[in-house]
Amino acid sequence: MQLTTRTRFGLAAGFVVLGAVASLLAAPELPAELVTSWDGTGEPNDTLPKTTALVFVPALSAAMIGLFAILPRIDPLGENVESFRRYYDWFVVVLSAYLFGVHAGIIAFNLGYEFEFILLVLAGVAALLYYTGILLGHAERNWFVGIRTPWTLSSDEVWERTHDLGGKLFKLSAVVTLAGLALGDAAIYVLTGAVLFTSATTLVYSYYCYRQLDDSSDVAAGMS
Repeated sequence: MQLTTRTRFGLAAGFVVLGAVASLLAAPELPAELVTSWDGTGEPNDTLPKTTALVFVPALSAAMIGLFAILPRIDPLGENVESFRRYYDWFVVVLSAYLFGVHAGIIAFNLGYEFEFILLVLAGVAALLYYTGILLGHAERNWFVGIRTPWTLSSDEVWERTHDLGGKLFKLSAVVTLAGLALGDAAIYVLTGAVLFTSATTLVYSYYCYRQLDDSSDVAAGMS
């Protein structure tokens, strides 16, 4: 049975509810200050007051869901979003699940459970990157979702070719990130390098495609 947009967004909202419930249940056992930030080596480097820390991620997740619900309605190319709406909606679910995982990890860490928090985050980011690759492979030209450069937004063909490559590179970045977990403290640098490479490559490729099409048009005009 095909799920509706309302149902998929309901699933995303369910992760917000789970986060809020986890906050309420854990609050009596938590200290007044919670560790909420870690450096690249996985060492805690910042804290927040308990109430702020327990509210922040569920509130952020709820705000993101609201934003993603609004974007297709205000996009001048909103009808294009409808053509890949299923993948768009599931991205919202995956993002909400990721934020819930981070929130649950923060609570568990501050309750005294010992684990490498940075590895939890990186594994979640890898899943998010992989689904981003799936989304990009189906995205049609719009103003809010996808690889938005002056050249992709100017041409459906440039958009399609860039997103075909971008989808593959984001999936590859996810695989590389997971493999990088075996490197321990260096894993964060593997993720950073993969994302920077993917971003730079798709940017340059979109310009290359645009220039290639523009040159082809000039040749065709000269022959007519």
